Amino acid sequence: MEVSRRQPKAEQLTDEGTEKTKDEAVHLRRSIGLLPSISFIIGTVIGSGIFIAPKGVLMNSGSVGVSLIVWILCGVLSLFGALCYAELGTTFTKSGGHYTYLLETLGPLPAFLRLWTEYLLIRPAVSSYMSLAFGRYVVEPFFIPCAALTVLVKLVSIFAVSFVVVVNCWSVSLVARTQVTLTVIKLFALILIIIPGIMALVNGKTANFQDAFDSKSLSVTKLPLAFFSGLYAYGGWFYLNFVTEEIINPNRTLPLAIIFSMVTVTVCYVLVNVAYYTMMTADELLMSDAVAVTFAGRALQGLAPAMPVLVAVSCLGALNGGFFGSTRMIFVGAREGHMPGIFSMIHIRRQTPLPAILFLYPLVIIMIARGEIYELINFASFSRWFFIALATLGMLIHRYRFPEHPRPLKVPLVIAVIFTLVCFFIVGLSLYSDPWNTGLSCGLTLAVVPLYYLTMKTSCIPNRWKKTFNYFSLQLQILLEVTQQEVQTY
Repeated sequence: MEVSRRQPKAEQLTDEGTEKTKDEAVHLRRSIGLLPSISFIIGTVIGSGIFIAPKGVLMNSGSVGVSLIVWILCGVLSLFGALCYAELGTTFTKSGGHYTYLLETLGPLPAFLRLWTEYLLIRPAVSSYMSLAFGRYVVEPFFIPCAALTVLVKLVSIFAVSFVVVVNCWSVSLVARTQVTLTVIKLFALILIIIPGIMALVNGKTANFQDAFDSKSLSVTKLPLAFFSGLYAYGGWFYLNFVTEEIINPNRTLPLAIIFSMVTVTVCYVLVNVAYYTMMTADELLMSDAVAVTFAGRALQGLAPAMPVLVAVSCLGALNGGFFGSTRMIFVGAREGHMPGIFSMIHIRRQTPLPAILFLYPLVIIMIARGEIYELINFASFSRWFFIALATLGMLIHRYRFPEHPRPLKVPLVIAVIFTLVCFFIVGLSLYSDPWNTGLSCGLTLAVVPLYYLTMKTSCIPNRWKKTFNYFSLQLQILLEVTQQEVQTY
């Protein structure tokens, strides 16, 4: 499955025999500073989640008070996980996020499983429900009070994914500028929700918080699904680790960006949910498919038509950041030989991993055509959180096995242990709470194991197939104008 693979080197000769400088050589550049890093985290975390997930959290937690506690605990848990990933990102300086950390700590098999589930399952599902949320918020205002046409929602969703693919293929700087702009807009949307909510509380509008901890509807078996919905809204804090090789001074930038971003997001999320409950009862929130729009209709009547647009922009920012990060994981996995070599190539002028981006695109389109938002959330969450738990477990094992290994940042042991145990507990209990979607996700993840042994451990592929594959890969390499990196970036 290798195609025209060659090791990166510091200098590459041109046809004229002159040496390329590092600036002229083809490689991913360190161009992401602190502000773009913060924007990537905040912009990826704040997507459709805070506008969709409150319904799922309340539905599965049973009461207003418990739902707010779930939001706070999800924020704390996400911060714990982000701190663990800050340690991993400064310990292992390669890009690739989960894949790289599993490869370095637990070995090739779990890394291979994480890589292929990201490509075949997690990223298509996550991108699909993010783009479907975008499509819903763009289309539905034109059909009120009727339901929007499903076909039209999906067509607009496909347009959003196509836009993100073009931006990511064009240049890293364009991706960064786009992300910063979209992050500013989505923070403005949250502020529009928070301020009226705080003003309502100051004016004594607290009726919906009475009997906030009514335990009649509480179900312990459904709580993991409440956490899944909350953690889905916080999801994205790990994407900056996918692009470590493109961060300026990662040992400083990575921890600062993670800590600042997650504290900011947690405070905003809790205040937004409090604001929701000042204007809506629990029953009204459960009846709403667009919580932020319902809120705006009551608290921001003059600006209510703008809210769907702001939510859609928020979804687009999360989609853009997620696509940018996950394609780097595919790129690094191919560089390590766990995917076809064509995925490890970058455009000779754009300096972007063009094949990894383009070959992910059709899988997302297929899942958009077939999926529904809430099913996709539970479907993708199992595999995602299972491998995050494995990565932090690997960090603990690596600490024990190699205590002298340089670690520029070392989080307290209790934080890493709590985060790992809670993740495994939520993942395990989710199999009981939603056996169909989580069980299917688990089964598809395990189905990758035979692929590992067939392609990595043994050579069961006929030589004729290999030659045909290499021929088509070479033609794609020429067509796409891509090549291996000429400078080692880690």
